[in-house]
Amino acid sequence: MLKFRKRLHEIIFEADTRAGKIFDEVLLVTILISIALVMIESLGSVRAEVKQKLRILEWIITIIFSIEYLARIWTVEKPRKYIFSLYGVIDLLAILPSFLGLIFTGGQSLMVIRALRLLRVFRILKLGRYTRAGRLIAATIWRSREKIIVFILFVFTLAIIIGTLMYLIEGEEHGFTDIPTSIYWAIVTLTTVGYGDLSPVTGIGQFLASFVMILGYSIIAVPTGIVTASLMGKHENLNTQTCSKCMFDKHDDDARFCKKCGAPLFTEN
Repeated sequence: MLKFRKRLHEIIFEADTRAGKIFDEVLLVTILISIALVMIESLGSVRAEVKQKLRILEWIITIIFSIEYLARIWTVEKPRKYIFSLYGVIDLLAILPSFLGLIFTGGQSLMVIRALRLLRVFRILKLGRYTRAGRLIAATIWRSREKIIVFILFVFTLAIIIGTLMYLIEGEEHGFTDIPTSIYWAIVTLTTVGYGDLSPVTGIGQFLASFVMILGYSIIAVPTGIVTASLMGKHENLNTQTCSKCMFDKHDDDARFCKKCGAPLFTEN
């Protein structure tokens, strides 16, 4: 039984083996089908025709995800580590809406049921785990988090300064009724979205707006450069070994023991 449990852990949590890759591919397809069902369910004309079929398919997918969730809990040595981890919460969100929909019944709770069913779209968060590229990008963004946070704070500070200046220049008579509204205009202009619902009228205001537009193009390139530099600057291990005891999953390619807790990693001979 212990050997089977370790083997199942290898299949479920890792993708180095053929069985693990097949398991991940099946889950990827299941997740994509589930997201497609949520979108189809939002189409009123289609929903009315295939309502019963959609419900059956949704419960089949929910059962698959439920078995996966319980299997993950069973195969790890410390279930609490997994249950309260980010992926554990995501996996729970993937199955919870369908079961909660059984509790909220009656005409007055139709909006609640609809909201719970739409929460199934969070299953798309499971996608990144089952692709090596997704894991690589997630790890790269995590390594760059401090630089990205500083950059976002800088842009937010810049938007506050520009918005305040535009409020002083244009004033309420030209649509910039308050500083928060002016900051909204600054963010829309800095990000080069340009809704057009607000625009400066005075010459000074238009000059400032032109400067912000040009500045926006240079700002867009900064986060791309940060992530790219981090992506190219560090070798990413290609293995997907996950420790069954502490759930640590950032091991070297030739690792046989967990670098965090020292527990042996299950590997195929």
